[in-house]
Amino acid sequence: MADETPAAAPEQQAAPQMKVLAQFIRDLSFENIAAQKGMQGNAEPDINVQVGLDAKKRPVENQYDVTIKLNIEAKSKADDAKIFVLELDYNGIFHIENVPDNQLHPFLLIECPRMLFPFVRRIVSDITRDGGYPPLNLETIDFVSLYRSEITRRAQAEAAQATVS
Repeated sequence: MADETPAAAPEQQAAPQMKVLAQFIRDLSFENIAAQKGMQGNAEPDINVQVGLDAKKRPVENQYDVTIKLNIEAKSKADDAKIFVLELDYNGIFHIENVPDNQLHPFLLIECPRMLFPFVRRIVSDITRDGGYPPLNLETIDFVSLYRSEITRRAQAEAAQATVS
């Protein structure tokens, strides 16, 4: 009988790990333009929400800063007058391990913002309510679609730049 030893098991990659070390408001601005101008009435608002994402490596190994940047502008549907403007930069500090280098960028700009978003939604709701308006409950943001759109936009900008040069 031949001595059969099991073939060496393929080396398994450890599962990705993410820990939120801290999260905080980096910058917040709320301008109640309608109140400043003495506007009255219950104008039906047209709300425009712009979302930006940023991620960068921290000096400490495996730590990253991820920022969600919101710019929310409410205008009156009747006369296009600004009602309020809210700007929020919300930051998270993450410890991330076992994510391959080629997957780190999308991980930072998709998974990390998903972890921060419920807190951002709550802050926006509280600020708009405390500012004298009904609480604004943001719709869930599709960070995968947002990431893909940004990658496409950057590729198009680079292609346009290459044709100019």
